[in-house]
Amino acid sequence: MGTKITGKYTGSLRNNLIHNQSNKTIITDAPLDNNGKGESFSPTDLVAAALGSCMLTIIAIRANSKNINIGNPTYEIKKHMGSSPRKISVIEVNINFFQSFSEDQKSYLEKEAKNCPVALSIDSSIEQRITFNYSN
Repeated sequence: MGTKITGKYTGSLRNNLIHNQSNKTIITDAPLDNNGKGESFSPTDLVAAALGSCMLTIIAIRANSKNINIGNPTYEIKKHMGSSPRKISVIEVNINFFQSFSEDQKSYLEKEAKNCPVALSIDSSIEQRITFNYSN
């Protein structure tokens, strides 16, 4: 079937996107360094955000299937843009866990995160720097 998203360019380098199943809306804006106002996510910000949120979603799914309590990890994403051509060059995802895990659990969760659908969909020319921080 597939997910349907509809969009409309609203002027001033902005778009309104609607996730049709949920009727939720996202507004994108061009970044300050590319003629925009930077008042919302840029399209490339959404790519970077998708990587982090996909990784945590997959970690939660896989952890649940193995009865691993992941608690409420946090994450930070940093996107780096290149030029000539202007494109994402690096996405950094820094994941922070506050639960204790065995070394086997850590290895399993890290492998699953790095194989999330978004990570596998991003072009190999975009470097993915993924860091996992544990409290133990």
